[in-house]
Amino acid sequence: MKKTVGSLYAGVGGICMGFKNAGFELEWANEFDKNACTTYKNNFKHNLIEGDVMALDVTALEKINILTAGFPCQPFSVAGYRKGFEDSRGNHFFKILDFVDEMRPNVIFLENVKNLKGHDKGNTIKVIESEIRKRNYTFDSAVLNTKDFGNIPHNRERIFIVAFDKDYIKDDKFEFHFPEKEDLTKSIKDLITKEKVDEKFYYHEDKYMYDMLRESITNKDRIYQFRRQYVRENKSSVCPTLTANMGTGGHNVPLITTDFGFRKLTPRECFRFQGFPDDFKLPAISNSHLYKQAGNSVSMPVIQRLASEIYKVLEKVEAKKTKKAKEKA
Repeated sequence: MKKTVGSLYAGVGGICMGFKNAGFELEWANEFDKNACTTYKNNFKHNLIEGDVMALDVTALEKINILTAGFPCQPFSVAGYRKGFEDSRGNHFFKILDFVDEMRPNVIFLENVKNLKGHDKGNTIKVIESEIRKRNYTFDSAVLNTKDFGNIPHNRERIFIVAFDKDYIKDDKFEFHFPEKEDLTKSIKDLITKEKVDEKFYYHEDKYMYDMLRESITNKDRIYQFRRQYVRENKSSVCPTLTANMGTGGHNVPLITTDFGFRKLTPRECFRFQGFPDDFKLPAISNSHLYKQAGNSVSMPVIQRLASEIYKVLEKVEAKKTKKAKEKA
């Protein structure tokens, strides 16, 4: 069986790269943000459909075995939900279900912020699980932290949902296992550029907060955040959660100190803290867009470990099907 992937809300391709590294074949992807599309096309050669997912014609796309989506979290109107899908047409999760209904993938893989669990007083995740199970899929979810499951010193918790088509697995003893927690062996220093970077990333005496930063940012093993009236030190020796707000300007990018002075993390370093290798190409677009993309992305090594577990299940299912076919023959 070809293990093909279709990716919705693909961003710069963190989910795609994780699945590709785990042995899957990327068939197509969709992304709305034009700058994220630029970065994506610099790194992948398969079909990228640029534009609003709501405008996509599901029937026109190649059917795939695995559907992935790092989708926006929206509340469901309970009253509207009970009336049926007509009141939920603008919701991204229900658009994903259109793909599920049309393509019937063997696996659904969803990623979202940790707060999805409590979103809309718990109603959102209940609806998601109900709708997936209603379509005769399994449902497993877990919150994983990048520092515990990706061997990257980055405190980033995300919820992952994995669902298998029961018609495909046809096995009462089937179980999907999330990856085991692993020791963190990489440090902040391992991801920081050793040489001097472009001068624009450094804070000099012309900055009004210079004296405060000089007094506070002293440990090369720590990452700091400027919070208007004070500097926050992340004492856990990992990077605080990177956010899309890094791209909005101001002082939202985390700070470090090096032999050359104290400065912001560079976009390349932010991508490293998301687990992207240095051969991942960053296009010649503004740093604000690159910061936003890094903050919006998934932690690629966590995706790769999850994808590897999914791959194992698919291999076992196919082996059983082959064995049964031989026995019948």
